[in-house]
Amino acid sequence: MNVSEAIRVALSSLWANKLRSVLTLLGVVIGVAAVIAVVTFVNGINGYVQTKVFNLGADVFIVSRQSASDMTNADKFIESQKRKKIEMDDYRAILAGCTECDAVGASVSTSSGHVRYEEHEATDVSVRGYTPSMVRITDFDLDGGRFITEMDMNTVAPVAVIGADVMDNLLPGSDPIGKEIRIDGFLYTVVGVGTRQGKTMGQSQDNYVVIPLTTYLRQYGTHQSIGISAKAQGVGESLDRAVDQARVILRARRHDRPGEPDSFSEETNESLMGLWTNVSGTFFVAMIGISSISLIVGGIVIMNMQLVSVTERTREIGVRKAMGARRADVLRQFLIESGTIALVGGVIGVIIGICGAKGISFVLRVMADFNMPARIEIWSVLAGLALALGIGIFFGVYPARRAAMLDPIAALRFEL
Repeated sequence: MNVSEAIRVALSSLWANKLRSVLTLLGVVIGVAAVIAVVTFVNGINGYVQTKVFNLGADVFIVSRQSASDMTNADKFIESQKRKKIEMDDYRAILAGCTECDAVGASVSTSSGHVRYEEHEATDVSVRGYTPSMVRITDFDLDGGRFITEMDMNTVAPVAVIGADVMDNLLPGSDPIGKEIRIDGFLYTVVGVGTRQGKTMGQSQDNYVVIPLTTYLRQYGTHQSIGISAKAQGVGESLDRAVDQARVILRARRHDRPGEPDSFSEETNESLMGLWTNVSGTFFVAMIGISSISLIVGGIVIMNMQLVSVTERTREIGVRKAMGARRADVLRQFLIESGTIALVGGVIGVIIGICGAKGISFVLRVMADFNMPARIEIWSVLAGLALALGIGIFFGVYPARRAAMLDPIAALRFEL
């Protein structure tokens, strides 16, 4: 029996025993579908996070009192809270001393602002204090008006750039430029409107107001630690030199002793993505491990079905051996059959996994206004099929070997 004949026999067996075939394939289908769905979601979210969340730019780095990685470790989080805050003088020192930096800016924010215009009001608005250079560093775009200027900073001017959500809620259908709004009780003049950015992970990115950093510190006080953002003159070594310069300046100002760790953090887009990749990688491995249980159960069911098949076809095996079939021929036949059965389950699982991931993404986007991205990778489809085939062959070895070892005379005498 050649390979094509063995595949035909396997498919005929599946078709002849439909209920048994469905139960046999169920474990493989569930396992492969779960693997494909997890890989599809993880790949989609990784790409989404890279473009929408951690999108600093390849030549940008940020300096802050607390690192994003500190949030994942209780001891590090407690230690970071004890550090001295970063102040305006630190920003000015880096601005003056970082010769490898093309632009240096500073920012601070609160997410609980209350903005009002006449009878309209908006709550939970992100109030951000920016220096003028932040427009270059963050690629901040405007739909109208202007951004914060150095004169606004120097004069502590009460001016604001508003996001699209604030404009829609407070000033619908009118030109907001020149209008006076109240931000947490203080009067500001609107000088610009930011370009609409939409939502990221279900959270609007347009519910904000930007005011001069000096104005922010006068209104809200200087108890908050500011963040320093800098744009290097290039990527690679140029970025590394800029980070090193800023690090040396801050270590000297904060009196960090030689050999001791920094009392602040420096992060780039690459380091932030590395942190996210570690977190998502842990989730990925855990989900793959859980999904593998279904595959193992499916493999055991395939082995059980193949053992039943060997018993049902004992006389057939005896006839083949009597006509000159070798043990290797019988072994190959049953391995091909078990592999084909598992591969069919794998194909069905891939289809269900892709459709399930796309379906969940669609439902979340329509029902919850949450864009859960799902990106299909060819390698994940091929890996799922290879995994199913490997499971089928691995668990088919014992039944195939048992069939190959049958004595032809005893097999011809066998009666069910």
